Amino acid sequence: MSEIKIKDRLIGEAHKPLVIVEIGINHGGSIEVALKMVDAAFKSGAEIIKHQTHVVADEMSSEAKKIIPKNANASIYDIMEECALSLEDEIHLKEYVESKGMIFISTPFSRAAADRLESMGVAAFKIGSGECNNYPLIKHIASFRKPMIVSTGMNDISSIRKTVEILEENNIEYALLHTTNLYPTPAHLVRFGAMQEIQKEFPNAVIGLSDHTISNLACFGAVALGASILERHFTDSLNRVGPDILNSMDPTALKELIQGSNELAIMRGGEKKATTEEKVTIDFAFATVVTINTIKKGEKFSKDNLWVKRPGTGDIKAEDYESILGRIANKSLQLDQHLSWSDIDE
Repeated sequence: MSEIKIKDRLIGEAHKPLVIVEIGINHGGSIEVALKMVDAAFKSGAEIIKHQTHVVADEMSSEAKKIIPKNANASIYDIMEECALSLEDEIHLKEYVESKGMIFISTPFSRAAADRLESMGVAAFKIGSGECNNYPLIKHIASFRKPMIVSTGMNDISSIRKTVEILEENNIEYALLHTTNLYPTPAHLVRFGAMQEIQKEFPNAVIGLSDHTISNLACFGAVALGASILERHFTDSLNRVGPDILNSMDPTALKELIQGSNELAIMRGGEKKATTEEKVTIDFAFATVVTINTIKKGEKFSKDNLWVKRPGTGDIKAEDYESILGRIANKSLQLDQHLSWSDIDE
């Protein structure tokens, strides 16, 4: 069973699911807002806060100024330039997160961003879906020899495999998150089958879901199917403005996701048989063989003098009823008496 470790947190199917709380760029470039979001996430039980590290000049060419995302009114270049935190602010954010006992990780969107995070001493790297097939950047980050959590949206198995090969060649602990990169993601495009395909194709990976729907349902479903990591965008208030606010969870939803995913995880597994704990219910719910007439010694058992009734505390279970018909009573029996094997002639 695969697992990875980020600081002291073990992650895998044998452990409670890890909820990655992505502040991302929801702070709009304000360190003050970012800290408020950290406070709100902490109060809801967050373990790990994820940021996005943008060094825009190293991340995008000027052509990006012509590309306007569907969920925005400005170019992707301008959005990231406005939302990017300075090195000083990002260091402050990391230290603030860690002062509360949480783990800070971030997604680097460029080599310069990756180098910044490495200089800051992050414990692990989160790779965005757009960088899943950016093999030069993947190789560069893998050189730091730290755990990597890789989102796989917009990629197929063959392109994911190339990234996995790089990670395994460098002995990197890694996780793969199924993702759909639509903001928000409609239910019919969540595609749990794709997550299960990743599970099958990459048995060494810890598996999870990076979700962009507008509720916790997809994450809950993913846990039931074996997801060990759940990631959703987060804001302290859904009244804030930003391209990712619509598909973000608020503090109430975060608390529900953490509690619900932990409960769902312990529901997984098991085998189809009665549990030891069900014995108290079996005693009154199951049926055993009972006399429905008085029976004399030497009389044959028949449907006229035997039937099955609750409780299940008798000696002969309902499943053995028909095997007794036609056999002989070796003693007289009273009406409404639970039959025992010792009451029957050999």
